[in-house]
Amino acid sequence: MIGIVLFIALMGITLGQRNSLTWPEKFARDSIGFVQGIFYRPASAIAGFFEDIGNMRSIYEENERLKIAVAKLTRDQIQTHNYVETNARLQNELKFTQTQKAKNNYDYRVAQVNSVSNDSKTLVIDIGEKDGAKVGQEVSSLEGFVGVISRTGNFTSTVTLLTTLDPKNPNSYAIAATVLGKENQSFGMIESYDPGTNTFQMTRIEEKDPIAKGDQIITSGAGGKFRKNLMIGTVEKIQVGEFGKTRTAIIKPAASFVDWKELLVLYTPEVPE
Repeated sequence: MIGIVLFIALMGITLGQRNSLTWPEKFARDSIGFVQGIFYRPASAIAGFFEDIGNMRSIYEENERLKIAVAKLTRDQIQTHNYVETNARLQNELKFTQTQKAKNNYDYRVAQVNSVSNDSKTLVIDIGEKDGAKVGQEVSSLEGFVGVISRTGNFTSTVTLLTTLDPKNPNSYAIAATVLGKENQSFGMIESYDPGTNTFQMTRIEEKDPIAKGDQIITSGAGGKFRKNLMIGTVEKIQVGEFGKTRTAIIKPAASFVDWKELLVLYTPEVPE
């Protein structure tokens, strides 16, 4: 009977609504928490150890990629050095003049844009004859080839933009172009600009030409009108040419041709007479 009474009392204590635990419950709770802590800390340490191993592996793989990149850069530097030496030797053998050798070496001079024409075909910069500006000098933005100086004054010059390219205009011109990295395999002429699509058309491309979507188009320097290696844009697509025997490339300009603030005028370094 005494046992039943104690059991009922114990049930009342444990099942009733209480604000605090009894000392046996507190003891059991603390004991369980202590034991859990003993097992949790090593488990946490082991998990952290494996996480550190994963991080070390990522660092190792990144280090390997950086080593490969450095090796490729070293290789490219060696190749570039060899190309420079070969080019200099061939120029000497062909008896290039100092002016010819300096043709594709150029310096930049920053010019501020003073104004833009209403039709956005020309603009005026704050560099003129007093600064050595000459008709025909190329003008570039940080992104790419923009246009050429068409008129000069003492302190300002007018730049005609590449967006004026039009084969039907007798005063227009064509740009001899090639593909960056395929200079000896690819060639075409950029003769027109489509304001509706904001693209250039590169024509007279032979069928066997390796030009492809995504290629970067630069000036080739052929014909001597423009120096080579000026960035023009990127190939968006290739289509059949006007007469079916050649192809035409649609080029997205590298330069934005909007929001003009500063441009770069290209100067050929002075060479001794």
